[in-house]
Amino acid sequence: MIKFNDLKKVNQPFEIEFKKSFNSFLQSGWYIKGKQTSNFEKDFAAYCGTQYCLGVGNGLDALKIIFKGYLALGRLQIGDEILVPANTYIATILAITETGLSPILIEPDSATFNINPALVQQHISPKTKGILAVHLYGQLANMETLQQMAKEHKLLLLEDAAQAHGAMNNSGQKAGNLSNAAGFSFYPSKNLGALGDGGAITTNDDKLYQIIKKIANYGSEKKDVNTLKGINSRLDEIQAAFLSVKLKSLEGDNDKRRAIAAHYLTSIKNPKLLLPKFSGGKDHVFHIFTILTEERDNLKKYLLDNGIESMIHYPTPPHKQQAFQEWNTLNFPITEQIHKQTLSIPLNPILETFEIEKIINTLNRY
Repeated sequence: MIKFNDLKKVNQPFEIEFKKSFNSFLQSGWYIKGKQTSNFEKDFAAYCGTQYCLGVGNGLDALKIIFKGYLALGRLQIGDEILVPANTYIATILAITETGLSPILIEPDSATFNINPALVQQHISPKTKGILAVHLYGQLANMETLQQMAKEHKLLLLEDAAQAHGAMNNSGQKAGNLSNAAGFSFYPSKNLGALGDGGAITTNDDKLYQIIKKIANYGSEKKDVNTLKGINSRLDEIQAAFLSVKLKSLEGDNDKRRAIAAHYLTSIKNPKLLLPKFSGGKDHVFHIFTILTEERDNLKKYLLDNGIESMIHYPTPPHKQQAFQEWNTLNFPITEQIHKQTLSIPLNPILETFEIEKIINTLNRY
């Protein structure tokens, strides 16, 4: 069986360094907000090209804390509208609703699956105060156009970069450094994945950084002095240590992902399958390689019968989830088609050549 993502195998090359990191962590006697977290924050900020990085508990917390920070700074007010893709994982939307803001769902570009800037422009109103772009599946959203819109209308521009560690535009700027602030997830299956939960915020905004440090630590900068109503969201010291080990290999791993994706795109030839768009550049890190097919369930079973595991990202869009019953009657046909037809096939740096060829040949025979 070719697993969709064999995390044990993915992490195996780092096992010796992980054990060294764990021993160092254990012997330090300092298990929260210590040297390992501080070092990773500095290294990840440098990697992304930002001035600041704050490690937090997970990717959802990262986005929520950004919004809480701008609310505390007065850049946002409760009820302000944030334009956000309809085609995304529910965490993106929850970050907005859970901080008292109002999400306005925008259909994606049918070629890239990312938010459609033309529709963003159409939905900007006096109530609009921000845009939350998502680099879905690892491909950068059209940030250059969104940056221009945000500047013209004096809006905050934020990134959900949970799937896009290392994605880079033509100017060499990476995800996390293309907006006012960005949220990352280090969930184990991510391109840069921890061995548990973890997340981070990157920004060049000094005022935001100073306040989110407090918010993530009970609203406190000094022990037992709470100047804000904060939360408890910190990147574990041991996870920071593991992430520091894996960060050194991220560029090479992303290159492997792009190479496999390019091979898929030139070798998979089946009229029943619609393959993703890829410029050939570094703007896509292929966290997920998703295809569209009208026969999604049949294809998934066919692949499994042939020893290939696949996954669906994602079967139900946020506006059709029971959690958002108030939106269930809304229609976003492009988003709904994507969620109905999408199927993700294995793509990760540890795939062997014979496995890649088996996936290609199996899909071509379907």
